[in-house]
Amino acid sequence: MDTSSPTKKLAHHAYEIRKAILEMTTIAGSGHLGGSLSSVDILTTLFFYILNYSENPLQTIDNDRFILSCGHICPALYATLAETGYLKKEELLTLRQLNSRLQGHPSHTDLPIVETSSGSLGQGLSVALGKALALRLKREKGRVYCFMSDGEQEEGSVWEAAMAASHYCANNLIAIVDRNNLQISGATENVIGLAPLGEKYRAFGWRVIEADGHNFASLINAFKEAREVKQRPSVIIAKTVLGKGVKSIENNYRWHGKVFNRQELKEALNDLGTKGTARSEK
Repeated sequence: MDTSSPTKKLAHHAYEIRKAILEMTTIAGSGHLGGSLSSVDILTTLFFYILNYSENPLQTIDNDRFILSCGHICPALYATLAETGYLKKEELLTLRQLNSRLQGHPSHTDLPIVETSSGSLGQGLSVALGKALALRLKREKGRVYCFMSDGEQEEGSVWEAAMAASHYCANNLIAIVDRNNLQISGATENVIGLAPLGEKYRAFGWRVIEADGHNFASLINAFKEAREVKQRPSVIIAKTVLGKGVKSIENNYRWHGKVFNRQELKEALNDLGTKGTARSEK
């Protein structure tokens, strides 16, 4: 964990990660841009400030685990891993290519640093709970962080896992919901209303913490609070903007699964702003 004046460093990393997402999805000609961009500041905070992480997480005592439940936003995870140095940045340009380790949904078999293969929405929280309980049985101090989209909160399996996590007092489990309010077919509240999402988790026995998903100080405080919770799991509901960083696509659900062509890429990169300056701080 880096404890020295994190904001400027995190802003720089977030810029580089967004830039990489735009480039790799354009070259691939496919991918999920909207949610990848909305998740960047959360992933940046996790991997550069919060997580006790290593290249061989399963072989490291007291190592934290990260589960990406919404596997379709894997460009953000791949770009983050490259920014940390766990992947070579050149490999990002192989996204979705034949024989690439960077598949359209994460594959633990191809990329072991990814804790679990994912893609079928709603499964990640169950996997994360299993890992959290296993760590407790082994008396390891690591925590399990599970990143979910808000659209997948419509899956019944999420709530089965939420109920079990509370029952087993899994206080080493911290879930994060990317609450950008949009999914592939429109607003979440029009598809299947989730509000009041926080009250639902509270009713299931969870500690609920709300945060600005594009403000590093808010996110850091939320994660610190979650780590102090005893006897129950925690969920951070992070309010975000779909497509964050590229104004032309922000809050437009049609960019859930679209990418830029090469000409549009130039305009999008210009829209990101000055290197090292995060729009998320404004």
